[in-house]
Amino acid sequence: MTHRFFVPSDGAVPLCAQTDPEIFFPERGASNVPAKTLCFACAARVECLGYALDNDERFGIWGGLSERERRRLLRPDASEAA
Repeated sequence: MTHRFFVPSDGAVPLCAQTDPEIFFPERGASNVPAKTLCFACAARVECLGYALDNDERFGIWGGLSERERRRLLRPDASEAA
């Protein structure tokens, strides 16, 4: 499987591009902690997360968040619907 990586606007090489891409796409039930740990140490994390949200990335860890966590961010708050 070929994985693509986010390229920050400053052209820096993100930490994800310097490691095995498979950790960002863990099998169901596998730990995503290694990927999240790397993301939270990366200077491009916030920009990467924004890219994932803007481009509806549905798979993998992007900006330190899983698919489920990104969906939660985009879901309207129940209190706003009232």
